[in-house]
Amino acid sequence: MNQIWEILDGVPSASKMFTPQNVLLSLLLAFVLGQVLAWVYYFTHSGLSYSRTFVQSLVLITVVVAIIMAVIGNNIITAFGLMGALAIIRFRNVVKDTRDIVFVFCSLVVGMAAGSQRYAIAIVGTAILSLITIYLYLTGFGSHRPHNGFLRFSFDGHIGPKHPVRAILKRFCGKFTLVSAQNDGLGASSVEYAYQLMIRNTRKNEQMLAELGKIEGIKNISLTMQEQLLEV
Repeated sequence: MNQIWEILDGVPSASKMFTPQNVLLSLLLAFVLGQVLAWVYYFTHSGLSYSRTFVQSLVLITVVVAIIMAVIGNNIITAFGLMGALAIIRFRNVVKDTRDIVFVFCSLVVGMAAGSQRYAIAIVGTAILSLITIYLYLTGFGSHRPHNGFLRFSFDGHIGPKHPVRAILKRFCGKFTLVSAQNDGLGASSVEYAYQLMIRNTRKNEQMLAELGKIEGIKNISLTMQEQLLEV
C-alpha cells in the first residue's frame, strides 16, 4: 500500500520520472480524467450555447497538456522553447460563458498534474471539482428567478381585489404582479391584462388555465413560461 501511495502522491526521481511506462500512464490518466470533466460539463450544462466540439476539446486539452509536461520534463530550455512556440499561436474563439473558461482551466490544471505525474493531486482534484459542479447544478446555486411565467388574457370589465381571478392565481402561484391593464381602444369594455407569475408547480399549468377559462368574460388566455435556460 505504501508503494502504491508513493506512486500516486509523490514525484519520482528525475532519472525515473519520464520513462515510457510512466509517460503512458500519465497520458491514460489524463484521458480518463479529461473524460470525467467532459461528462460533468455535459450533464450540468444549462445554457443554449452547447458545443459538441467544446466537450471534446476538454478531453483533448487534458491529454495535450500532459504531453507538454512530458516533453518539458526537467529541461528549462525546452520549457522556454515551448512557451515561445505557443506564443505564436493566436486563439480567436470567443468564450461567451465564464463557466466554459473554468472548465478549460480545470482541464489545463488536471493535465499538468497528470503530466508531471502528481497522480493523487490529479485524481482527488478532479473528484472534488466534479462533486462541487454537480452540487451547484443540483441545488441551482446562484439562480434568481423572481418570476417564471407571463399570463395574458382579455376580460370584459375590471378585476378588483376580491375577483375570482386573483383567488385562482393565489392558489397556483407563490406571487403574481400585474404588469399592465389596457383597454383595446376600440370603444369596447374588454381590457387586456398581463401578469408576471411565480408558479409553484408548473405541472398544474393546465389546471390553472382551465379554471381561469371557466370564469365568465375571460377570453384569449395565453401563458408563456420564461425560458430558464436563458440567463443574462
